[in-house]
Amino acid sequence: MADVRDILDLERPPTPELTKESLLARNKKIYEKKLAVKRPEGMHREVFALLYNDNKDAPPLLPTDTGTGYKSNKARLGMKKVRRWEWAPFTNPARTDGAVFHHWKRASDEPKEYPFAKFNKQLDIPSYTMTDYNTHLKTNLTKWTKPQTDHLFDLAKRFDVRFIIMADRWDRANYGSKTVEDLKERYYEVIGILNKVRGTPEKKIFTFDGEHERRRKEQLKKLFDRTPKQIEEEQMLLNELKKIEARKKERERKTQDLQKLISQADQQQAEQQQHQQSGSHKKSDKKLKKKIQQQPRPSKVDSVVSAVESAGIKFTDLRGTVD
Repeated sequence: MADVRDILDLERPPTPELTKESLLARNKKIYEKKLAVKRPEGMHREVFALLYNDNKDAPPLLPTDTGTGYKSNKARLGMKKVRRWEWAPFTNPARTDGAVFHHWKRASDEPKEYPFAKFNKQLDIPSYTMTDYNTHLKTNLTKWTKPQTDHLFDLAKRFDVRFIIMADRWDRANYGSKTVEDLKERYYEVIGILNKVRGTPEKKIFTFDGEHERRRKEQLKKLFDRTPKQIEEEQMLLNELKKIEARKKERERKTQDLQKLISQADQQQAEQQQHQQSGSHKKSDKKLKKKIQQQPRPSKVDSVVSAVESAGIKFTDLRGTVD
C-alpha cells in the first residue's frame, strides 16, 4: 500500500510509534470483574444454594405458587350426615367350633354370610361302616388293620389328602411306621373298592402302584448320590454311545446308497434286455414281410381253375397231349 502511495504521490498517514508500552498493551488481557455473592457466615452451603437459581438471581420477595408441583386435593367436607358404623359380631360357617368374631360394618348394610367362607373347599372323602370293612376291606390284614385304616382316613379328612403331611402326623407309637407310598396304596385301594361296591361309575377309580413308586424313588436317590467320578464316567459312556450311533447311521446310509446303485444297475440291464428283445422282434417281422413279398402271386387262370374244381367240374390235363 505504501508503494502505491509513492507512485501516486499521495501523503502517507502518520504511523504510530512503536513503544514498549504499546507492545505490552496488546498482550494484556482485560478481565471483567463478575459480581460474586458471598455466602453469609454461618449459613450451610445447601441452604444458600436454595436461595438462588442458575442465573444467580435474587430470591423472590413474595411466595409464589405455580401449580406445577405435587400436591393433594383438599378434602371436600360437606354438611351431610355421616353414615353410621357399628362393631357387629359375625360367625364363620367354615368353622365347626361356633366361634364368634367382631368387625366394623355400616349399620345400614344387611347381614350377609362371611365372604371368605367360600374359600373353604373340602374334599368328598367317603366313609365306611363296620359291615363294609368286614365284608370288603379285609384285603391285607398283615399290613393294615381296622384301627390303622380308621386313623388313615381321619388324617385324610383333617389334612385334605396331603400325603406328605399325613405321613408326618402319622401316630407311629400306636399304629407302627408307615411310608408315604404305604398310605397312598391303602387309601386308593379302599376308595376303589367302595366305589365298585356302591356303584358310583361317575367317580373315577384310581389305582396306585406302590412298588413302582418305591423303585422310582430308589433310582432317583441313586441318581442324586452319584460321585463326580461316576458322573464323568457316565458322560464318557454317553459320548461313546453317540459315536456308535453316528457310525451306525453312516453305515446304514452307505448301505442304502449301495442298494440304490444296485437297483439302478439292475433296472438299466432290464431295460437293455427289453430293447434287445424288441429289436429282435422287429427284425423277425421285417423278414416275414420280405418273405411274403417274395412269394409268387397265382395267375388268374390258376385261380379260375381252382374255383371250378372246387365246384366239382374237372378239366383234363392238356399239358402232356399233342394235337
